[in-house]
Amino acid sequence: MNWEFDFLYALQEIHAPWLDKIMIFITTIGNSAVYNIWIIVGIVLLCFKKTRRAGIQSLITIGITALIGNLGIKEWVARLRPCDIDTSVQLLIHRPTSYSFPSGHSLNSLSAAMAIFLNNKKIGIPAVILAVLIGLSRLYHFVHFPTDVLAGFALAILVAILIHLLFNKIIASFKRKKTK
Repeated sequence: MNWEFDFLYALQEIHAPWLDKIMIFITTIGNSAVYNIWIIVGIVLLCFKKTRRAGIQSLITIGITALIGNLGIKEWVARLRPCDIDTSVQLLIHRPTSYSFPSGHSLNSLSAAMAIFLNNKKIGIPAVILAVLIGLSRLYHFVHFPTDVLAGFALAILVAILIHLLFNKIIASFKRKKTK
């Protein structure tokens, strides 16, 4: 864990007022269910036939990763956050009350972004970039360890790919039945 703290302390050295504002904004758009940008994007994607699959899959992946990560793994592992271990670092955001591993922001953001990417590269690439920035913002804010974010990203990719494959298999099955 020493290398993780070394990395987080190095990030604390690059803080600047302009960067703080950007990182606060980036981390905030991945917050609660009401304001979470990924839920809003998923709903908007549902409204258009061309992007409906991406919307459905992104909302499904958010639900699954929230259950697995936030209600399952996080409670089972019960890892303290860096800000709970070293309370001398002044936080720019509210101190989260849940456990640290895996990063829920990273997990939910990248799972939705990957679902979008797997269905539509044009809007998926900016979505993945934003999701990665949200994960990095959690490190910048000293509320997650690097392995929390990496684990969130890994699980997100796995869930998004599995949902994409399953969804395509179900759609293909319906099309076969329809042509019979």
